[in-house]
Amino acid sequence: MTVHIALLRAVNVGGSGRSLPMAELRALLADLGCANPRTLLQSGNAVFAHKTGAVALEARLEAATRKRFGMDVTYLLRSADEWNAIVARNPFAKAAQDDPSRFVLMALKTAPPAAAVKALRAQYKGPETFEVIGRDAYVIYPEGQGRSRFSNAMIERRLGVAGTARNWNTVLKLAALATEA
Repeated sequence: MTVHIALLRAVNVGGSGRSLPMAELRALLADLGCANPRTLLQSGNAVFAHKTGAVALEARLEAATRKRFGMDVTYLLRSADEWNAIVARNPFAKAAQDDPSRFVLMALKTAPPAAAVKALRAQYKGPETFEVIGRDAYVIYPEGQGRSRFSNAMIERRLGVAGTARNWNTVLKLAALATEA
């Protein structure tokens, strides 16, 4: 069994109109054979163990969520080992330590094309700093994420891939939760 971290995109966030109680998410995960499903916060973070690989499991979870709740929800899964690697390769260790609430990991569904990352870097000259490594983008929001023009939607549009962001405090809490599994 592999320990997975699941990030659900755009549930229980202001303005999305998509509410999914975490108790119901845990019940869904358990019904699908996920061992020891746990959630963190109310923003679509789950940790569980399952024998199926991430790609097949993402599709299965998306289909089950659509069937049970009538919602199209994108799941982004990483194994606990992948999550630990994400933490370890953080290119902005000082930002993570000094201001973790303004430092964000944006998990991406797939790795974006190198040309799209290069174009985003050339086009956007805001106060934010970012680095894309594989399927993960690390972003520093020095003035906060709420009013930034460097939004998740803009990043997704420019990179051509879906993603969801979590601040570094949440990233570390998920890592700790995954080690308890």
